[in-house]
Amino acid sequence: MNPIRLIGRASIALTRNLGRVSIFAARGLVGVGSHPAELARQILHIGWLSLPVVGLTALFTGAALALQIHSGGARFQASDVVPAIVAIGMARELGPVLGGLMVAARVASAIAAELGTMRVTEQIDALVTLSTDPMRWLVSPRLWAAILCVPVLVGVGDVIGIMGGWLVGVNALGFNSATYIANSWAYLERWDVVSGLVKGGFFGAIVALSGCWFGMNAGNGAAGVGRATTSAVVAASVGILAANFLLTGLFFR
Repeated sequence: MNPIRLIGRASIALTRNLGRVSIFAARGLVGVGSHPAELARQILHIGWLSLPVVGLTALFTGAALALQIHSGGARFQASDVVPAIVAIGMARELGPVLGGLMVAARVASAIAAELGTMRVTEQIDALVTLSTDPMRWLVSPRLWAAILCVPVLVGVGDVIGIMGGWLVGVNALGFNSATYIANSWAYLERWDVVSGLVKGGFFGAIVALSGCWFGMNAGNGAAGVGRATTSAVVAASVGILAANFLLTGLFFR
């Protein structure tokens, strides 16, 4: 076939899908406050129940980061920068990205599987029959819960990650506890923390949107639900990494 036709067909399909996802996201955002009880349940599910995995990830990441920086900095007689680099790295980059990826692995898959099963078993069609908007009942609470909860998880993860670096620095690398904490706060600026929290809000929207989109458009049967779950996690993970690059360029150019 004509290569130009292939490029044009792919471009049109991409534009069409972007438009559909954008309309889907807008409808989900508009439905805020429609079902406060369901929103509270999703906040518990997405936020509170994700805290253990996010906290453990941040703890071990901060600890490993301290070891790596100390080992690498020793080559240049710069091992004293461990507290500052751990704090800045967790707040700016590792806290939001790894927290978002952990939430994507747990939440996007769960949302896609739940909504995909509802699609296959015609429960969503039943909601429409009962004059209930599935977007307001199913999508909006999950979308807003993720937008609200992921920044909080990122903030908690930042603190736990810095604490992990402190534990390793004091107990394994020979740092003085008071000096380590003082150096961490001395070089950590407010915008470092705020930018990570803003990233968390975008990452939460990407996670919930991926899960809801693929779940609501799942194919028939168990295979369709499985494909929707896999696609949701992959799309959320890639979307987080791409958004992180764009936001980092915007915030720290």
